[in-house]
Amino acid sequence: MKIKDILRKIKQNSFIKRSFITLFLRISGVVLLFGFTIFLTKSFSPKIIGQYDFVRSFLLAIGSICLLGFDQSILYFKGRLVTTSGIGEIKNIYKKMVSMLFATSLTILILILLIDEKYINNYFSDQEVYSILLKGAATLFFHGLFTLNTEVFRALEKIYVAELCRNILKYVPLILGSVLLFYCQKETYLVDVFLSGFVVLSVISSVLVIIYFRSMAQLNADSKVVILSKEVFLKSYPIAISGMAIFLLLCFDVMFLKKYRNDETVAFYSVGVKLMTIVSVIIVTINTTVSTKIAEYFAARNIEELKKTVTKSVRLIFLITLPVVIVMCVLSAYILSFFGDQYIAAQKAFLILIIGQGICSAFGTAPIYLNMTGRQHIFQIILIVAVIINLFLNRFLIPVYGMTGAAIAFVSSSFFWNFISAIIIYKKDKVKVFLS
Repeated sequence: MKIKDILRKIKQNSFIKRSFITLFLRISGVVLLFGFTIFLTKSFSPKIIGQYDFVRSFLLAIGSICLLGFDQSILYFKGRLVTTSGIGEIKNIYKKMVSMLFATSLTILILILLIDEKYINNYFSDQEVYSILLKGAATLFFHGLFTLNTEVFRALEKIYVAELCRNILKYVPLILGSVLLFYCQKETYLVDVFLSGFVVLSVISSVLVIIYFRSMAQLNADSKVVILSKEVFLKSYPIAISGMAIFLLLCFDVMFLKKYRNDETVAFYSVGVKLMTIVSVIIVTINTTVSTKIAEYFAARNIEELKKTVTKSVRLIFLITLPVVIVMCVLSAYILSFFGDQYIAAQKAFLILIIGQGICSAFGTAPIYLNMTGRQHIFQIILIVAVIINLFLNRFLIPVYGMTGAAIAFVSSSFFWNFISAIIIYKKDKVKVFLS
């Protein structure tokens, strides 16, 4: 088949076209991130980078609690409202979500203020940890608002705006700030620049959301569907627990590595995790593209279209993922050396992470299917068990095996929840979310 024929088929298939454009934007973001990471590892000390990765992990884990799953449930509500001609209600749902986000973020900040500073610093054997956590807690609302706004763009069919925010705009304040710090020789302020960036991003994205909602004024006037705050919360919080669980899977290893090793080890391991995102970004990109369609087809009981959508996404995920995994495994030492010779210490952990992520890619849409079909509570239970497994594995493997133990713990728990989710989905709906 000629290249022109392939390109013509891609243009004619809206699903594949959107997936590839979205994937291109996400890969551009990954390239930008890795270019910045190379600059960071060659210009800043591993200790400072370790502090940055530590607070980033804190924002991911605790931020997911504050968000209450709104970043995913907004897509669920959008898919549901499309079938009832109530899409105009999205604006009111968004307002309710922002109010609850502010309340949860303020609660976490107050809790951090109530914790004894010496206890936290002594636990991590680092006198700077408490101040870092406090700054992170003060940024939670802005971080959550930017994350929510990004998914609101997606719900409003501004897919490419959402991807630009998620994959490129998100890094701009940090990149500009870190370059300025480097030339001013103020590298110790990296964490402050990283956190301050989310204040700027939340303001910019909120202005865009207001503009887009104003263009929907007529839709809001015609909408007869009303979603109460109680329903928003009840549909979202199971997703919040699921999201928190996923981020905890990405954070426990960093927390334990900081406690049982040091900031330098956190920096080495985090580079391996960032490289792993090249594989995970493929899975997330395609899953995000089909998420609203899964919710829409399931709500309409259009099982045939649902199966077709899932099958296409599973095959596309694996087809793109496999060659990436193979190349990264073969060139693992060479890739890590780009960040500095000392980062080759993470090679074994990196290989485990990459191969594990490749295996998990065979489960396709398992990560989002249950959330998009109203089975959030089932996914929640699965992930809670996975987090418990991850916690115990990290606790006992990291003190002995360090980064390798952290990688084994992550891959084992990730495979567990993907595998169990796929089995449950097939038993309930006879839908194969795995490669077949």
